[in-house]
Amino acid sequence: MTKMMKAAVYHALDDIRLEERPVPEIGREDILLKTIACGLCGGETMSWYKKAQPKVLGHEPVGIVVEVGEDVTDFAVGDRLFVNHHVGRVNSHWSRRGHFTRDPFYSTMKLDPGGVCEYYRVTAQHLRMDAHKLPASISDEAAITIEPWSCVLSGLKVCNIQPGDTVAVVGAGFMGQGFVHMAPLFGAGKVIALDFSDWRLEQAHKFGATHTINPKKEDAVEALRACNNGRLADTVVVIAPFPSAWEQAGQLVEVGGCLHLGAPLAPNTDWVQDGNKAYFDQVTVTSRYSSDHTDTYSYIRLLEAGRIMADEAISHRFHIDDSAEAFKMLVEAEKSLKIVVYPQGIPEEKL
Repeated sequence: MTKMMKAAVYHALDDIRLEERPVPEIGREDILLKTIACGLCGGETMSWYKKAQPKVLGHEPVGIVVEVGEDVTDFAVGDRLFVNHHVGRVNSHWSRRGHFTRDPFYSTMKLDPGGVCEYYRVTAQHLRMDAHKLPASISDEAAITIEPWSCVLSGLKVCNIQPGDTVAVVGAGFMGQGFVHMAPLFGAGKVIALDFSDWRLEQAHKFGATHTINPKKEDAVEALRACNNGRLADTVVVIAPFPSAWEQAGQLVEVGGCLHLGAPLAPNTDWVQDGNKAYFDQVTVTSRYSSDHTDTYSYIRLLEAGRIMADEAISHRFHIDDSAEAFKMLVEAEKSLKIVVYPQGIPEEKL
């Protein structure tokens, strides 16, 4: 084993550096994985969300076990694994009530040192709660969607979609495409994607949108009613993290429907509501931070069953040496969906 490795390190939005870092040392109950690939998450572009800097990029890796601690019995060298970067615990007030991800313990559990590096360490708690040997039917690139689209699945679980309901998704980036794609698995009939980018709306059709609306070109409320028998949407998911998008999403929800907040606004951002309307419209507002081990398990089974077009969501691939260019593309958020970084080199068949 080499003692040093390459890692892509975030110092600022416009300052991603390739650095030499020590390969993590493992304890008796830990394992070390060689990173095959790691996805980049749009959340990494929200500077307010990064509590510690500098920080190794990435939390969506898939890897191969190269070293196991002497007390590890369930995993072996050569296993290909997905391990969730945050994992919960069973014994807490929040976890006992089903809110594993809001237990403060959850965010303290992390991959060491991150995902966009050549090797990473996972702890015994990771192995107990949310580590999965991957079947051959799940490709490496499909595997890097497990963490982010498990978050989508987690959100859809609380939207109370009834069979045949109309679902609108405001924001058609990678996460929005996940909501578009998986809403029918929860019973959605019409699925309507809204975005300012015609390119993203074209992608939404590929992932199952029955209708698309560009609010820059037409009145979103009128367009929604026109394609939905005069009604608004039963469930509206807003992914775009802007107050204007939340306001637009609120205007699209039918009486008795659900407004799901799929991404956060920046801290100290006001979201003002008409109290009279909020009372009489009987709209349920839901949110769901991240995903827990039950969501991951559900998503992997859907992948294995061939229900998820995960591979088609990969739009760009980069070698770790080009991580700064990959992150720049992520920040620009133009014609891209899921961006993947390959620390060991991009496979020949993907070039």
